This record gives sequence, structure tokens and C-alpha cells, in this order.
Amino acid sequence: MPKTAANPKTAATAAVAKAATVAAATKTATSAAASRTAAPAAASRTAAPAAVSKTAPKDAPVKVAAKESKSTVVPFSSGDFVVYPAHGVGKVTSIETQLIAGQKVELFVISFERDRMTLRVPVRKVENSGLRKLSTRKVMDAALTTLKGRARVKRAMWSRRAQEYEAKINSGDPVSIAEVVRDLHRGASQPEQSYSERQIYEQALERLAHEVAAVEKIKPEAATAKLEKLLNAA
Repeated sequence: MPKTAANPKTAATAAVAKAATVAAATKTATSAAASRTAAPAAASRTAAPAAVSKTAPKDAPVKVAAKESKSTVVPFSSGDFVVYPAHGVGKVTSIETQLIAGQKVELFVISFERDRMTLRVPVRKVENSGLRKLSTRKVMDAALTTLKGRARVKRAMWSRRAQEYEAKINSGDPVSIAEVVRDLHRGASQPEQSYSERQIYEQALERLAHEVAAVEKIKPEAATAKLEKLLNAA
């Protein structure tokens, strides 16, 4: 039986279809490879923040530990004279440890002989409480120089001035206390103090005299006489 001749047009169409199929398969393979390549890159970009988040918290405990170790430094020893703003000069009698709310707390035990009072101040709260060492002689000399100056009485209601004077006394600063003593002192030729003025004056004078006595290692009575002499000579 004679062979039928192939139709040139049909053969050409088949060749084009085969080529298109090969091209489509190649494109699909290329896209799959690109997807597999992009996946690790995306994963690496996603993993980076996680690595940062894991590293960041490690610094926090180190900073906290450094702060705690600094706060445990004991600035005073047993037998030291100190000044507490609201009570004046006291003496550290001991340093004790108490169990408070399940935690061990170090405390300064301070005795105020004048007030017959004992105060306990946590070691870690010393800075916030205002507890300090005795003033230096330079600071005390500045306070004594203040006593020699002229009184500076503001023209304001007594209630307001009284609050300012009490704030200066409770600051614990010798120079500020000396200002109160200077402004409320009355000489022989001046009008007498009112009852409330006299109270604040005596409080400030006593507070200043006790620190002078502790710094100069003399009795409070001798320190008071020294301050009054300076006031009368001014």
C-alpha cells in the first residue's frame, strides 16, 4: 500500500506546539528554582530580628546588678556623728540587719541624745533620707560668717515667713539655719520677739549649736554661748 505524503502544514504546526511545550516546562522549572532560592533569603530576613531580641535582654540584669552593688556601700561606721535633716546631730550606735517582708535589710541605728530618740535608717535609703556626715570646718566657718551679717527680713505675712524658716531648719544646711538665727535674733535695743518667733529662733539656734559642738568637739552649752556672742557683736 503506498505511503501517504506528510502534510507540510500539519508538521509545522506540530513542531510549533512542541516548542511551546518545552518553553513552558523550562519557565516552570525556572520559577520553582527561584521560589526555592527566595525562601531561604526570606527566612534569613525574618530570623534577624529574633536574634536581636534574644541578645538585647542579656544587658539588663548586668546593669541592675551593678546598681545594687553600688547601693550597698556603707558610708558611716559605728560611732560616727551624723546629721539627719529633721532631727539634727545624732550618733551611729550600730549597724544591724533585720528581716523585713522576708528580706534582709541593713539599718543604721542612730541615737539622738537631745531628743532621747533612736532612729533606724536603711543603708540603701541614706541618700534619699538626707542623712549626711558632719559639716566641714569650712562650711561651719561660712555659717558663723552668716551670723555676723545684717538681718534680711522679707515684707510678707508671718505665716509665710514661718514656713520658709522651718523649711530652712529642716534642710539641715548650716548656712541656711544660720540665716534663720540671724534674721530672728533681737538685740537689746530691738523690739522683743513674738512667741512663735522665739520658738523658731530657739529651734534654729539649738540645731546650729549642736553641729558646731560636734565639729569643734565642745559642749553644746559652750557652742550656744559662742553663737550668741557673735550675734551680739554684729
